[in-house]
Amino acid sequence: MKLIALQTKTKKNFKKNLDKLLELIEKCEDGSFILAPELCLTGFSYDRMDEASEFAIKAKKKIKKLSQNKTIALTFIEKEDIEYYNTLYIFHKGKVIHSQSKHRLFPLGDEPAHFAKGKLENMKIIEIDGIKIATLICFEIRFPEYWLKVLGADLILNPSMWGAKRKTHFETMTKALAIANQCYVLIANSADDNMAKGSGVISPWGDETRDDSKEVISSQLDLNEISKIRKYIDIGLKNK
Repeated sequence: MKLIALQTKTKKNFKKNLDKLLELIEKCEDGSFILAPELCLTGFSYDRMDEASEFAIKAKKKIKKLSQNKTIALTFIEKEDIEYYNTLYIFHKGKVIHSQSKHRLFPLGDEPAHFAKGKLENMKIIEIDGIKIATLICFEIRFPEYWLKVLGADLILNPSMWGAKRKTHFETMTKALAIANQCYVLIANSADDNMAKGSGVISPWGDETRDDSKEVISSQLDLNEISKIRKYIDIGLKNK
């Protein structure tokens, strides 16, 4: 499987953001697993939350159509009753196969004032075509207790909108996450001017494929590499 991290800028025009995303997805080869940056279609848009949540409904329908031969993951602002959530959706074979709302909200970004917390039990390992996959959304990678919830995954997703001032933290923690869990980590961070970028793929051995100059960064997922490291350096994780 080819892992693809998208590293895009988010503009104020939601439709242009979606058009750009769809264009990039269409260019990705069939069978790819594609991850987009956190809230890449709307940004946090605290002054346009209703508009963003309504736009997400239309966007999900279009993205679902493109997932017939690709797996696509990204987060949206969605509204349930009177609450707003930052919710990840994974699209596969034309269907939504998993969703989880961000549980640990970033206080420096004023997220707790605008979003409700997602259910912790939805932060879990799922299986897609025999590959165990889990997600930590942006700020959630800072918390060791969440690393335990994704322990044993073959692939951990990290959609982010992570600030440039903490770029070293971001790149260090995502690399450590791959090494500690002996798995692949797929990272998609925003390319906005004040963001850290650092998107890419980390192997179970800690090898990094990142490029801050690109919108599309890709690398292969090889389950044999997971088996090798878990056998060679046995920390109690189940081998493939």
